[in-house]
Amino acid sequence: MFKIIVELFFLVIIQAAITPFIRRLAFVLGAVDIPNKRRVNKKPMPTLGGLGIFVTFNIGAFVLLREQFPTHEAFSILLGSSVIVLTGIIDDIMELKPRQKMLGIFIGALVIYFLAGIKMNVLNLPFLNKQINLGWWSLPITIFWILALTNAVDLIDGLDGLADGVSMISLITMGIVGYFFLHTGQLYIPIGCFMLAACLLGFLPYNFHPAKIFLGDTGALYIGFMIAVFSLKGLKNVTFISLLVPVTILGVPITDTIYAMIRRKLNNRPVSQADKHHLHHQLMKMGLTHRQTVLTIYALSLIFSFISLLFLLSPMWGMWVLIAGLAAALEFFVESIGLLGEKYKPLMNLTQKLINSRSKKDPTVEVWHLGQDKPEQLRKKKKD
Repeated sequence: MFKIIVELFFLVIIQAAITPFIRRLAFVLGAVDIPNKRRVNKKPMPTLGGLGIFVTFNIGAFVLLREQFPTHEAFSILLGSSVIVLTGIIDDIMELKPRQKMLGIFIGALVIYFLAGIKMNVLNLPFLNKQINLGWWSLPITIFWILALTNAVDLIDGLDGLADGVSMISLITMGIVGYFFLHTGQLYIPIGCFMLAACLLGFLPYNFHPAKIFLGDTGALYIGFMIAVFSLKGLKNVTFISLLVPVTILGVPITDTIYAMIRRKLNNRPVSQADKHHLHHQLMKMGLTHRQTVLTIYALSLIFSFISLLFLLSPMWGMWVLIAGLAAALEFFVESIGLLGEKYKPLMNLTQKLINSRSKKDPTVEVWHLGQDKPEQLRKKKKD
């Protein structure tokens, strides 16, 4: 184990050393992000940062920690991820259409399903103690899982260091869960999570605000794809808890993606059409600086990760309490920052109505603004 930890630190160093060369290569290839209305950057910024992460991870997988990875799956994942990285490189240079990017992810997912053999096969239903063989549904469910998580990470990549840090937190949590809790017998999966997290740590100093290089679609797509594959390997025989944990760990990008889709549908816009109403945009509109916004989302990601660990330690009734509490807190947060628009506040409006109805039934329940004197009625009651 000590040897693995040392080599993980070595991966951090390799990543930090290789990134300046990738930065120069991005300028040579023309993989540069030009500022526009939708961009946060104020000057042309080299992208293609994900290429360095791809190279460093595979140095770890095929050189430093070669004995940890089964040959067939290692080469199959390399082939599938190469398709993703090639798609990202082309997009960073030429800017592909959404359908073209989806096609690249789809091809990579097919490689994982048919060549690597990583797929969802069985669904275990809670309480009923019943297994459902997914049969031919295994293919579309597996493809959907990879497409969804890959795009979720891609969509959150909107600020310096945001996707890098959130993904790193998620990967470390997935590694801890895989190593200490799931006991799948596949030790290379948590090791792979820690390896990719080490690559992201080595890249973060160049990507944190003010960034010197962006992940680009090369990086965002590759990281999302690898997270989907790692989580999918642990979901081969899906239980309720094994499905819930990775979804919770990736709560920040998944939430942002789901609400972005809902928001665009409500506004009669194509789901693939970009906008400036993502989580990070809304936090910045509230007055947070670039760094404060990124650190706030890091904190949210840590909260999701902590809750995912609580799921594994809680009894079934406690898990349902956690789910209900998380759903309510998440809805309050989404409404408070206006993620679906300023007018969308059903839960907050319902709460306000309940408070108002309570105050009408009980005259001792009064609401007054901070800094004002307490209502005369309550002062008299206190004296009596």
